[in-house]
Amino acid sequence: MRILVVEDDEIIAEQVQRGLVRGGYQVDLAPDGPTGLAAAQATDYDLVVLDLLLPGCDGWVVCERLRAQRRTVPILMLTALDAVDDRVRGLDAGADDYLPKPFDFRELLARVRALVRRDRVHKTPLIRVADLEIDTVARQVTRGGREIHLTQREYSLLEALAAQEGRTVSREMILERVWREEDSLSDIVSFHVTSLRKKVDTEPDAKLIHTVHGVGYVLRRPAEVRR
Repeated sequence: MRILVVEDDEIIAEQVQRGLVRGGYQVDLAPDGPTGLAAAQATDYDLVVLDLLLPGCDGWVVCERLRAQRRTVPILMLTALDAVDDRVRGLDAGADDYLPKPFDFRELLARVRALVRRDRVHKTPLIRVADLEIDTVARQVTRGGREIHLTQREYSLLEALAAQEGRTVSREMILERVWREEDSLSDIVSFHVTSLRKKVDTEPDAKLIHTVHGVGYVLRRPAEVRR
């Protein structure tokens, strides 16, 4: 398992590298945006840990360029910026997760393991989340063995949420990256999420689709719901 850490602070970069190596990963370092982008383009990494405030070009630009090239490597943004707007911008740029500094390394390692695990699971034609199954080839959905009939837009929304299991997907990302409709109103997302919930989440105690207020939506296993 090979990870790229793009971080201009040498002390932080070396600490992260040492910790990840102890966790069993191979780790490459890049000290700035252009070097990190070139490395991620040249090598098939299992994960990129990406700082935001980088020399040359910032982490948002690096992330956006990788996604524009259809590179699906999981990206964990690691940054001192912790405002909601910054988190939303990072997710909209294509990041899979976001961890503000300072952080507990145990949490970083747990997030790394989760992202790598989910990336491998969701590259298969069949996505399973709890008792929900999505056949991405036949575009068929079942939950608890019961087939669920969805519209094309509902299906694409559900598949996007399931493929990002446990990660927040913003309304803007749904419009721009899932439906390719940048000019549509965000209210249309809320409408289709409500419709999707009525079909998928019929049991109140086993809901999968949750709202992250002010950001977007997340699909999460019932046992992972924070109360």
